[in-house]
This record gives sequence, structure tokens and C-alpha cells, in this order.
Amino acid sequence: MNLSADIKKIERHFLPNNFTVTSWEVVEPYFKNLLVRIINSADDLQQWLKDMSELEAVVSEDACWRQIKMTCDTTDKSLEEAFTYFCMEIQPKIQPYADALNKKLIASPFTKELDQQKFFTYLRSVKKSIDLFREENIPLQAELSVMQQQYGAIAGKMTVEVNGQEYTLQQASKFLHHHDRSLREEVYKKIQERRWQDRDAMNQLYSSLIAKRHQVALNAGYKNYRDYKFVELGRFDYTKEDCFQFHEAVKLHVLPLVEKIYQQKKEKLGLDLLHPWDTEAEPLGVEPLKPFTTGKELLDKSIQCFEELNPFFADCLRKMNELKHFDLESRKGKAPGGYNCPLAESGAPFIFMNAAGQMDDVTTMVHEGGHAIHSFLSHNLELSAFKEYPMEIAEVASMAMELFSMDHWESFFDNAEDLKRAKEHQLERTITIFPWIATIDKFQHWVYEHPTHTIEERKNKWIEILNEFSTNSIDFTGLEQYRTIAWQRQLHLFEVPFYYIEYGIAQLGAIGLWMQYKKNPQQAIANYINALSLGGTKTLPELYAAAGLKLDLSPNHIKTLMEFVKDEMEKL
Repeated sequence: MNLSADIKKIERHFLPNNFTVTSWEVVEPYFKNLLVRIINSADDLQQWLKDMSELEAVVSEDACWRQIKMTCDTTDKSLEEAFTYFCMEIQPKIQPYADALNKKLIASPFTKELDQQKFFTYLRSVKKSIDLFREENIPLQAELSVMQQQYGAIAGKMTVEVNGQEYTLQQASKFLHHHDRSLREEVYKKIQERRWQDRDAMNQLYSSLIAKRHQVALNAGYKNYRDYKFVELGRFDYTKEDCFQFHEAVKLHVLPLVEKIYQQKKEKLGLDLLHPWDTEAEPLGVEPLKPFTTGKELLDKSIQCFEELNPFFADCLRKMNELKHFDLESRKGKAPGGYNCPLAESGAPFIFMNAAGQMDDVTTMVHEGGHAIHSFLSHNLELSAFKEYPMEIAEVASMAMELFSMDHWESFFDNAEDLKRAKEHQLERTITIFPWIATIDKFQHWVYEHPTHTIEERKNKWIEILNEFSTNSIDFTGLEQYRTIAWQRQLHLFEVPFYYIEYGIAQLGAIGLWMQYKKNPQQAIANYINALSLGGTKTLPELYAAAGLKLDLSPNHIKTLMEFVKDEMEKL
């Protein structure tokens, strides 16, 4: 396959080149055109689909830029207003048209003449959207889009003072790697205390979101929001029971490994008790890993690393840099977290993150870099809808990149001992993230199965689930109140409900690809590229098969993968 990162913006044929989304009045005529257009042949239908795809790409990219700009600066009210305007004044008016266009497509006699294999997942998704659409949900969904962003506004203001200097919580977390234990404890408690201050605002926001989401589900004829959301997310290939099976497998086959990791950490640090501020620390005399200092250096070193893996991967990052599609460093007033935002029309995505010079930032960068490569590989598919791939494969793109790239982290670490520590850190994270994924996922199932719960009931249930997936190796004595709100740091609960189990499913896929990579690097990379180039044109099991993987959440499969990672850790 001849790959090029010289991505081209989609040529416009339906919309004028100078067209921009400013108001509903300028957008509506194009939706009307599609709605009233007569389709007399299969060729007419193909052209109609291309025009609709172009309109979707332009509108989607406009919405994405509004969100990107707002998250880059949560203090600029005009950016927030531009985003809110889209959510409240444009998006709600698109929805009835989108539903009518979906119905027009399904009703057309020429739809049968489309390549049924190529269009299968798209048409399945269209039918699902028709089934879920309810006029009365439009205002609720608009309000939810705006409310969800309040999380970033609350969290973006959180800072702490360390040694007389102000830091965002992301920046302050670098002190948790420091060998001075009393400093680590002080910073850990300051971060928790700062979150504690806003616990009521976060609780109220979450309760409001739950109530609105539950109403959306009831309106659409579902018993609860979980059942509605599984359909909306297109989870055609696994069920809530599979998720519960995954939770149990984590307890059986992952927790014992996590226990072992923290026991070794305790011995390495020579401690009687391991506290939460010790888990990232190094023994006295061992400096914390410093893979880079500035955002520019992080990007340059990532490009160098990707170049070793596959030159095309590096070219993708270079192209994004040329287009100024990066905002990497943490600063006050910037929303928390990190993301890769695909841009449907121009093709080259945007990476946003909060780097503070830590090892975790390298992981985030190569993770988002994997997402970016996915955007590049699927950009040439003919319809915007074909590029809407399931999250469970999207996260394989990013998580496999974390593991593939480890063999080329010399760009970040010129000394063999640091490189070994970095790989250990990565593999520990690969394992220790599973219990947190299971905790967050199980919590969401309960929250939406019991939508009228009180804040007190929510707190008690959270602690119960958290304890279920916690190791006994970390001592939380005296920190119990902070544990009750630990869920509030997970932005997915607020912004993208039910999107979290995907990380667990994808981590299994990523480990499977890494197993392939250890045997035959070229073949593993070819399988990776092959699967990602298909976008969303195949079902999830077919996408996994294209990557040489099996979609399997069974305890036995999870056990095999965990043993492989454990063996790799022991080799280090």
C-alpha cells in the first residue's frame, strides 16, 4: 500500500468554496436541496450521498473548531458563546432534516442497488438513527451539549500553589514523581483538597446530566439511558452482559497482577506502607524521568520515534505541525485532558493535550498520535459516514501505538536505564488501567439503572465499586473523604457517557497486536494499517479480524493476554 500523509482537503462541489457556517439561515438551503431533490437512478443516489457527505463534513468541521478553540481557552467568553450558539441554534435545527434525509435514503428504491457489502454498516447505522430519533429530544440534546462543557470550565480553573508558584493540577502532578516524600504528600493532598472544594458543583452538574439523559431515554422508549446509549453508540457486537463478564475477568486475572506491581513498588521504595502519593515515585537518588521539557521538544521527539516505526506515521505528525494542528502544553484556563479531533473536511486532525514534561505525557502523545494516523488512513474513504469508525477500534489505533512505539523511545531516553524504566512504567500502566476502566464502567451501569438516586446513595455505591476493584497494597487511611469523589476526575462521565469500556476492549486488542509485533513487526504494522484504512465500512468483529485479532471479552482470553504482558515485564 502506497501511503502518503499529503492529505488533501475534500474538494467542494455542492457548497461554494467560500461558504462558512455562520447561522442556520445560511445552512438550511443546502439541507432543503437534499430533501426535495428527485432521485431517478442509482447514479442520482450516489451523487446525492456525496453532496450530503460534503455538507456533513463542512458542518462537522465547523463544530469541531468551535470546540477546539473553546477548550484551548476556557476563559474567553466569546469562544464559549460561539460553541453554545452552534449547540443551541444550529445543531437542533439540523436534527429533523437529518432524520428526514435518513428516511429518504432508506425509502429510495435505488438503495438496494448500492454495494450492500460496502454500505452495510452505514445503512445499519442510518436505520438505528431513525429508530432513536424523537422530536422532543432535540432541545434536551442541545442543552446536554452545552452542559457537558461545564465540566471543563470548572476543572480548567483548578490550580494549586507549590513552593510559592501556581500550577494547574496536571502541572502539579509532576511533583508526585519527586523523591522527597513529604513534598509528594503535600502536593497530593493539595490536589485532592482543590478537587474537594468543587465537589458540590460537580455533583450538581452530574445529577442534572443524569436526569436529562434519563428523560432522553424515556422519550425514545427505553427503560433507562444505558439501554438507549448502547444502541446510540452502535454496540451491535457486544452486550451489557459482556461488560459484566469483563468486570469479573478483571477481578480474577488483572487484580492479582496489580497487587504484585504495587508490592514490588513498596519494596523498591523501602516503605512499610505505600500511600497514593508513592505510586509514581522513584527511590532516593533516582531522578524522575524527564523525557522532554517543552511542547515543541515533545513533538520533535515523537516525530523521530514514529519515523523509526514507519515513516508514514512521522509524516502525519509533520503535516499536522505544518497546519498548526497541535496545542500540547498545560496552562491555566485550558480545559483538562487530551484528545485527537478528526476534521472531516480538511482531513488532518487536531491534537490537544496538557503536557507538563512527564512520562505520562509521552504515553498521551503517542496515544493521540495513533488516533491521528487513523484519521489520515480513513480520510480518503468516499463518504463522511464511512469514516465514523467504532470507538473500540479507534482506541486500538491509539493503544497499540503506545506499545509499538516503546521499541523506539530512544528519542526520549538516551540512557538504557531510563529507557527500561520508561518501558516498565508503560507496561505497569497497561495493566493498572484495567481495574479503573472496570470501576468507571460498572459505576455508570449503576448510575443509569438507578437514575433517581441521591448524592449520598451515589457516594456509597461509588465507594463499594471502587473497593471491589482496589488493591490492598495502597494505604488510604485518613484520605477516605477524597476517595468518595475520585470519580469526579473522569471527564468521560460528564462529557461522553458510557464511553469507557472501549478502552478496556481496545487495550485487549492492542496487547494482541503487540504480541503480533513481537513475532513479526512488519506484519503487525501492516495489519494495523489495513484495519484502520477500512474506517467504519466493516463491522467491529470484521475490523478486528482485519487487524489479525479476535473480539473476545472472555476471562480465558484476558488471562492469556495478561500472562503475555507479565512475561514481557519480567524480561525487562
